[in-house]
Amino acid sequence: MTTDNKDNIEELLEREEAFHDEWAMSENIDDIDVVALFESFVADENKYIMSQLGDIRGKKILDVGAGLGESSVYFAMKGAEVYYNDVSPKMGEFAEKVAAKYNVKLNLLIAPIEKLEIHENFFDIIYCANLMHHVPPEDHDYWIKTMHGALKDKGVLITWDPLKYNPVINVYRRMAMDVRTIDEMPLGFDILKLYRKYFPKVEHREFWLATLWIFIHYYLIRRYKPNEVRYWKRIFKEKRSQIGWWFVPLQKLDKLLLRIPGLQKLAWNMIVVARK
Repeated sequence: MTTDNKDNIEELLEREEAFHDEWAMSENIDDIDVVALFESFVADENKYIMSQLGDIRGKKILDVGAGLGESSVYFAMKGAEVYYNDVSPKMGEFAEKVAAKYNVKLNLLIAPIEKLEIHENFFDIIYCANLMHHVPPEDHDYWIKTMHGALKDKGVLITWDPLKYNPVINVYRRMAMDVRTIDEMPLGFDILKLYRKYFPKVEHREFWLATLWIFIHYYLIRRYKPNEVRYWKRIFKEKRSQIGWWFVPLQKLDKLLLRIPGLQKLAWNMIVVARK
């Protein structure tokens, strides 16, 4: 972290902690479906991620910005030794309840990464879902370097974040100001240069283009208010029997569209897989 922006970072971290504490206190443990997040027919990102990770039994995984704890719990269910990290104490408390619900154990690390003393060459995998776009751009280099140092040789860093280019998503983000923090900044492809600065092998893959129709469906047909329903969380409650007839064809279309050079920028999310 640079010295010049230390005060700004402290203010940002305070805002993030307060926002996510409030979010955690608004959640109901009965609404959490850990398996759906990774195995539902709409869970394209996490299915891809698990295909990249393979067998994680016995692996040490650091889940950064782990929020409600669904991903941490899923990794633990698959036999990994999971270190849950979040800036929000209330999120940590909620994650422990989720872990108890699924009868697994998490190692909690409640603090911003900037304030954690992370052992060098300790983790096999670092997983960060929707975290990097909360990190100020001026600290991206520091953050990626820190994650690189925390990984063992042959370790893998996986990040998953929204891209900044799609106009539909940008309209949605302006409409949903109450369910996101003011400091979020979706990423551009230029950040890939920083991953390649530290990691010898970096791959990326984009998700959601035609399938973004579901956001319009939520707004115009189901009348979900963007500031009351987190669309990106509601997606995992969908049943194939209800929307599969139109959603699955759009998934297949995305596989074709997102192979076309230039169209990747219009995707909603980008996953980066960086191997040490």
